[in-house]
Amino acid sequence: MDSKHRMTGIEAPPGPARRPPVFVGHDVYRRAAYGGNHPLAIPRVETAVDLCRDLGWVDPDAWVESPVADAETLGRFHDPAYVEALRRADECGEVTPETQRRYNLGTLENPVFPGVFRRASTSVGGSIAAAEQALAGRIAYHPAGGTHHGRPDRASGFCYFNDPVFAILTALDAGVGRLVHADLDAHHGDGVQDAFAADPRVYTISIHERERWPHTGVPDDTGGGQSCNLSVAPGFADADLELLMAEVVLPLVRRAAPDLIVVTCGADGLAGDPLSRMALTNRALWAAVAALTAAAPGSVVLGGGGYNPWTVARCWAGLWGVLNGFALPDRLPPASVRRLERLDCDLVDEEDRDPRWLTTLADEPQDGPATPETAAMARRALDMPRRGRWSAGARRAAA
Repeated sequence: MDSKHRMTGIEAPPGPARRPPVFVGHDVYRRAAYGGNHPLAIPRVETAVDLCRDLGWVDPDAWVESPVADAETLGRFHDPAYVEALRRADECGEVTPETQRRYNLGTLENPVFPGVFRRASTSVGGSIAAAEQALAGRIAYHPAGGTHHGRPDRASGFCYFNDPVFAILTALDAGVGRLVHADLDAHHGDGVQDAFAADPRVYTISIHERERWPHTGVPDDTGGGQSCNLSVAPGFADADLELLMAEVVLPLVRRAAPDLIVVTCGADGLAGDPLSRMALTNRALWAAVAALTAAAPGSVVLGGGGYNPWTVARCWAGLWGVLNGFALPDRLPPASVRRLERLDCDLVDEEDRDPRWLTTLADEPQDGPATPETAAMARRALDMPRRGRWSAGARRAAA
């Protein structure tokens, strides 16, 4: 890549003979979803794609059309009865009280809306396709993925199917012997951790806000021995993330020596998100993902949560730029500014909307050190005695 297109401040993933990244997407995400009063009833993935195209960042050769997972594929992890219940609910446009109770469908949390089955199945198909690309030595970017709360027999936390699980299964099927799932979403990646609790090939790391739904992932939760959970305080900011990445996460990843990494990069930990109290900039998330993808021959990078349409779209568009090593513009082009000006969100009051969300891609850098609490968390994580391969790995990595 020409030096004039390289970034400054955030290093693009290095690596000899790394093949160019691919963007896995589909137009299904342009259709209205979830209903007017749901936190996800905002244009997220499609706006990120459009910003990338405004910047000339989506070469046709880099675009991979997401397939749609069929019922047989979905049944590899999800109960076929649940898969059929979601299909029928979509077809009928309603659920019975029994279906609602049994499968957690048709609730305020997990509404039934036109096209829900196809949308969720496409997310799974996209993560499978992303894993196949990663197995060929690429970084595969699938921002419509990241539905990490989905359970085998029910919907959970706005997630109908669990597409990160399918990315991991695809890699394991291909013979991958060691894999890390690193979850940067503001909410604990409970569904993925539990899905692979008994599989010694899969290691999971989750950095998430403490005392927030689903109220799992406390620090001493090892997920059966291969999980590291870092539950952080409200106000968790860039220096805190940088410290945990340098002193805990990356040493653990190096110890695991994974053949493939799956990253869930939810944008709900960004400052300004209405469903968390974390305070990260998109720059910090970009740097964390870049470091993670550099640690394995191939990587899958997924989206996740994020409920402020301006911060989500800018974060995920900029992440694609970082993964490619593109230079970030100081100011977005007029088409992008108009696009962002048209967005709205009932959960973000007008007085809380930063004018820079409309004109820039990168957040302003943050100053200040990590908090003493984060520093203490890092020390505890590196000195957990007692059980679990992550604990032993952390002690050796810190030695």
